[in-house]
Amino acid sequence: MYGLGDGAKNAKSSIIHIEGDPDHPVNRGTLCPKGASLIDFIHSPSRLLYPEHRAAGSNEWKRISWEEALDRIAVLMKEDRDANFVETTPDGKKVNRWLTTGYLAASAGSNEVGYLTHKTVRSLGMLAFDNQARV
Repeated sequence: MYGLGDGAKNAKSSIIHIEGDPDHPVNRGTLCPKGASLIDFIHSPSRLLYPEHRAAGSNEWKRISWEEALDRIAVLMKEDRDANFVETTPDGKKVNRWLTTGYLAASAGSNEVGYLTHKTVRSLGMLAFDNQARV
């Protein structure tokens, strides 16, 4: 990626070019469709830059802060887990499952991030777990 993040006084940081690394031992410089279209995604006029919320019954989206969005997600996930967590099967076998919520992980993380994400999601009892790279 090439950008304009050099600290110039009259320039905004911006990605201006994306290309693969021809010396990379795995992909030899090729980009997946997502990587190849990244510049279009970043500069899309319809790209959301802030969280938005639409109240139940409303047709209007309103911008909310990141803090409010994350707090809302945490509350809703906690409520759902408390209401739907399955500790045991009807015959008493311990399972600790949360079947009503899933997790879609990003494909750009390292193996270590993927491992920690997997451990975190599974420790919550979620079985529905997938990775964007496979989808």
